[in-house]
Amino acid sequence: MSKYVIDPAHTVVGFVGRHMMFNKVRGQFTKATATIEFDPANPAASTLTAEVDLNSVNTGNNDRDNHLRSADFFDTANNPTMTFVSKKVEVTSANTGVITGDLTIKGVTKEVKLNTEYLGEAKDPWGNVKPVFNAHAKINREDWGLTWNVALEAGGWLVSKEIEIELEAELALVPEETPAAVNA
Repeated sequence: MSKYVIDPAHTVVGFVGRHMMFNKVRGQFTKATATIEFDPANPAASTLTAEVDLNSVNTGNNDRDNHLRSADFFDTANNPTMTFVSKKVEVTSANTGVITGDLTIKGVTKEVKLNTEYLGEAKDPWGNVKPVFNAHAKINREDWGLTWNVALEAGGWLVSKEIEIELEAELALVPEETPAAVNA
């Protein structure tokens, strides 16, 4: 089993919601960390622990980003991060699986299933082997207390309840620590 972290320069933690029921609004969190234990020969034994800085939300619109940071949504003054901790990995084919884990937002923890695809690994120009994954899930944001909304005159809501989570991750191997020599 090898230990990896996400390569922040080559990882995207994204989301998609609908605005006024029709238009997709995409965003991402630009600051995230994760530790992954992964063995391609035994992927079911893998683990994932991730933390996302909610203040790093970026939808390309400062007013919307500030609204998402406010108490109406993430309340980042009191809840600056969200976390995901895997509980189980189910292998569904040679390169796909479902990672079941606990997603915590605003102090609320709910189980989420990430449909995951292992895209393989390649050596970068410096000789580092980089495994690459993508994952996605759909969640109801209201399950985490993210309930702010406005009813539309024609029916429906300004912000969709359903949010798609989209992850693209390139991993970097964490070198094994060698035990320090013991002076006798």
